[in-house]
Amino acid sequence: MSGTGYQTLLECRRRGRALRSHGFTIDQIAMVLALDHDVSPLKLYRYANGLTATQVVTAFTDLDPSGAATLRESRLYDYEAWPAGGRRPSTWALTLLAQIYRTAPTRLEPR
Repeated sequence: MSGTGYQTLLECRRRGRALRSHGFTIDQIAMVLALDHDVSPLKLYRYANGLTATQVVTAFTDLDPSGAATLRESRLYDYEAWPAGGRRPSTWALTLLAQIYRTAPTRLEPR
């Protein structure tokens, strides 16, 4: 993870903890973070949960009942670049990511 990306994640973790202590939900935290970070909803929700890409990949693999999940960090970053670039995640991938991020799959899609 690049220095700036990691610093952003640390700042979002700090803000997320503060907002959760005031009763904010993950969806609300993502909306607050969107005011300061012009990134895709997938990245906002990862930040709102305070997760690294490695943690998301591990959780994704653990949720796949067949054990065949092949999400790699590079693919997650591809998904996070969508729709401006990168690759659109499949409906199945969005569903698993929504479980990890504790939100609805539709919230992970750009508006």
